[in-house]
Amino acid sequence: MSDENTTHFGFETVNAAEKAERVAGVFHSVAAKYDLMNDVMSGGIHRLWKKFTIELSGVRPGNRVLDIAGGTGDLTAKFARLVGDEGQVVLADINDSMLKVGRDKLVDKGFLGNVQYTQADAQFLPFPDNTFDCITIAFGLRNVTDKDMALAAMNRVLKPGGRLLVLEFSKPQNSLLEKAYDLYSFNVLPMMGKLITQDSDSYRYLAESIRMHPDQQTLKGMMENAGFAQCRYYNMTGGIVALHKGTKA
Repeated sequence: MSDENTTHFGFETVNAAEKAERVAGVFHSVAAKYDLMNDVMSGGIHRLWKKFTIELSGVRPGNRVLDIAGGTGDLTAKFARLVGDEGQVVLADINDSMLKVGRDKLVDKGFLGNVQYTQADAQFLPFPDNTFDCITIAFGLRNVTDKDMALAAMNRVLKPGGRLLVLEFSKPQNSLLEKAYDLYSFNVLPMMGKLITQDSDSYRYLAESIRMHPDQQTLKGMMENAGFAQCRYYNMTGGIVALHKGTKA
């Protein structure tokens, strides 16, 4: 990053003010086929990553949960069942196309009273201090322009003792796995994107954005700097994905 006014969009250096719009274009393009691509790209393993996230969340009946970059609502649906009629889940996404797909999917499944939908930027969360018992952001933090600002905003809106869970692509822990993963990411993924969504560029950006995201230890340090305590991470699928957890002091 050359200065505070620039940031990364994949491997490109772009004006920081431009990144959100570029990311929005990616997700407008893929929203309708997002769930299908998740299953195809991961061989369905993303469901296990999300299941582990739910298990580690400690969410109980009556809790308030914020699902940032919640997209098509996979985590929101599971949290809505856990919190029950007395609780509330807010599905937040910066992208209105993703939010519409998520809302339609959840309404079709019968989730009505305890789910709300908010178009919001993770850096500028439109909620009062100390609102939520748990916040999740799954495969969304790497797309945020200022990750430190977003983590501070998450800390602000969590209740004391509340948990943040960040599920994100990370750095493989084995050099052979890393080589195979690079081959897959930069060759197979864009081809899948072209076949399924008629958009290879968005999936090339996905591969590049993963490589530019902070590694496990760096992200843990960023969470601690944002005021989170008891921070730790769990590598899954050899570190291709990591789940970070922290608690608001």
